Amino acid sequence: MRDVKITVGGAIEDDASRRFVKAWHRANRGETFSERHLAFESWDALARVLTGKRMELLRYVRRHDVRSVRALAKALKRDYSNVHADVQALTAAGLLDATDGGVRADYDAIETKIAI
Repeated sequence: MRDVKITVGGAIEDDASRRFVKAWHRANRGETFSERHLAFESWDALARVLTGKRMELLRYVRRHDVRSVRALAKALKRDYSNVHADVQALTAAGLLDATDGGVRADYDAIETKIAI
């Protein structure tokens, strides 16, 4: 499996430019790869998305086959509307994949780099 890499603050544009150049060179060599990089402007922005309940949800989704948000809410013993809002926020942030077939988190770890 792959990891999700999160950059918080700092020179986000420079980091993205370096990743783009590396990806370009890898593609020119014919390599196939899949990476997921996310960027948040500040710690506060990340903390608003990645709450304790949402981390619990991510861990559950990573380990179980989740067919629907309703089934996820039932499994977590949480209110459907709160779980639905969490799934939407995590999907918008790029931490979950939600489709008609269910909800997935196809990575093993979240690697975070926080600029000071």
